[in-house]
Amino acid sequence: MSKSGTVLVVDDYEPNRRGLGQLLEHDDYTVLTASNGRDALEIVARERPDLILLDVLMPGISGLEVCAQIKRNADTRLTPVVLISGAQERQTRLAGLDAGADDFLNKPVDAEELRTRVRSLMRLKGLTDDLESAESLFLTLGRIIEARDPCTEGHCDRLTDYATALGRELRLDRADLDALYRGAFLHDVGKIAIPDRVLLKKGKLTRKEYDLMKQHPAIGDDLCRTVRSFDAVRPIVRHHHERLDGRGYPDGLAGDRIPLLAQIVSIVDVFDALTTHRPYRKALATSTAYQMMRDDARGGWCREDLLTVFIELHQARTAERAGIAV
Repeated sequence: MSKSGTVLVVDDYEPNRRGLGQLLEHDDYTVLTASNGRDALEIVARERPDLILLDVLMPGISGLEVCAQIKRNADTRLTPVVLISGAQERQTRLAGLDAGADDFLNKPVDAEELRTRVRSLMRLKGLTDDLESAESLFLTLGRIIEARDPCTEGHCDRLTDYATALGRELRLDRADLDALYRGAFLHDVGKIAIPDRVLLKKGKLTRKEYDLMKQHPAIGDDLCRTVRSFDAVRPIVRHHHERLDGRGYPDGLAGDRIPLLAQIVSIVDVFDALTTHRPYRKALATSTAYQMMRDDARGGWCREDLLTVFIELHQARTAERAGIAV
């Protein structure tokens, strides 16, 4: 493997593939090639190149559609894509931007321009990989915290499912859905600092123990502060135990001061806690959990309208999985 990185060159015209490949290999890049969009997508999924040079006009799947599919896939969307086209029309560039392209080159490709743009995007990819490594470490911390308590097995996965489903139902944008996914994993990351004698206690917590437990959102926020890409996640981590009436923690926020994403994670977190076994009690029936949450919402815990959307969504998904018409 070369030190410079791996580039996938996609073009249905073999002389173009060969010429671009020779230029890149001269600069110590490993070069992969594909002659059509379908093969390109298979190579991207299998080899995970660092950069993709993609011809716009190809038979079958166009370069624009290949780019769009790469950018829609959570595993590959951060891979830089450079679209190459003989057409210098404004509409082509707009379509490329809409598909998620990171840069453009015009045919015939200028060798020095190619080298400069590839170097620049490779540096950006390296920074992105470093951020992803930091994120992976923190997401693994979420798993570690979950593993401390056998009763919470699967908690992170269920919360990401519930939270993102509710986010889609509320028609939130992609950035908010991404934050919900990460936030659902990391909402309790601060519990890494809570001793097992408190975290796993089967009986009621003492006032001192409860005060210690209440520190975990602020601790989690401080931990996430070290990763800049978690800026959108931190409000979820810090505020998922706030209440609409201001009697929550750690900051006693009330009403609309509580971030919407934190309110979403709060609702799904409580639902999962009620419907799974915990050290201090057995799992409740779903209908009982619904009613308890409605009562708590009327008492000032959360927005009743938001809770209603979640309950209706959960009922519909449960019925769908059971094959029951609703």
